[in-house]
Amino acid sequence: MKLFIDTANVSEIKEAASWGIIDGVTTNPSLIAKEGRDFAQVVKEICAIVDGPVSAEVLSPDAPGMLKEAEPLINIHPNVAVKIPMTLEGLKAVKELSKKGIKTHITLVFSANQALLAAKAGATFISPFVGRLDDVSEYGIGLIEEIVLIYGNYELPTQVLAASIRTPLHVLDCAKIGAHIATVPFNVLKMLAQHPLTDIGIKKFNDDWAKVKK
Repeated sequence: MKLFIDTANVSEIKEAASWGIIDGVTTNPSLIAKEGRDFAQVVKEICAIVDGPVSAEVLSPDAPGMLKEAEPLINIHPNVAVKIPMTLEGLKAVKELSKKGIKTHITLVFSANQALLAAKAGATFISPFVGRLDDVSEYGIGLIEEIVLIYGNYELPTQVLAASIRTPLHVLDCAKIGAHIATVPFNVLKMLAQHPLTDIGIKKFNDDWAKVKK
């Protein structure tokens, strides 16, 4: 399973990239707004750090507007994937972009039926939102499992990019059921590397070695 980092913070992306584990980056309007910086400039900087897909979202409610917004994003870097919400107008835009070989990412997917339509329209990636489903007492990981099964049944090339990841267990469950990608916040990525027994073991080794050196 590939790991993307879900942030628009360039410092976080640089740090995570230095670990050698990052395959791509996802952003959204909320993450960009949090940084308070020029959207295009941030995307350009991210593309210079990570050699993988970088999702940049459009905001227009209709397909013509989405396609117009997509043009400058595509020109930033070949790795940019145009991120589009799961609506009927979004499907229209994805269809047109996919005809041109442009990477697309359909976001805000909350049902397997939506995921099926997104794949039929030609989306490169789709993002089911695990944590947000959990928030309303639906089983987010169960949706990932359904979509992976459906795509496997018909050998659909669209990749399942699990989003709204809140915990290390979300990442583990996504990996176990065959999600292609999980996009993970910086703090959760750090948690994946941590275990109390590792810390205890390091301390013991250091303490024992200190005794030998004396």
